[in-house]
Amino acid sequence: QVQLVESGGGLVQAGGSLRLSCAAPGRTFSSYTMGWFRYAPGKERESVATISRGGGYTRYTDSVKGRFTISRDNAKNTVYLQMNSLKPEDTAVYCCGADPTPTTTATMSPMYWGQGTQVTVSS
Repeated sequence: QVQLVESGGGLVQAGGSLRLSCAAPGRTFSSYTMGWFRYAPGKERESVATISRGGGYTRYTDSVKGRFTISRDNAKNTVYLQMNSLKPEDTAVYCCGADPTPTTTATMSPMYWGQGTQVTVSS
């Protein structure tokens, strides 16, 4: 079992920024494709951003392109989501997920999940 622990959520005004972190202790972090997902009220889970094991490939949902950046530091076993120019519609619970199988940023399906962190953007 892999424990993922998110942090960095909070309340921010529209146009503001937040940086989410997801820590995954263990020596196998660099073998996981990682992703950030969000759950908004009344909506299905959405894949926000994914990143390959080495960090060289990333993928974003259209609504966050140019505003969000996913990155990872394998030496620190941590993946980040820098969120800029936040909008009220970004309000959601954000969860990180890890896929240990050979996969791509487009097809990754997390086997492990964090507990989530709330992001609320006020207008």
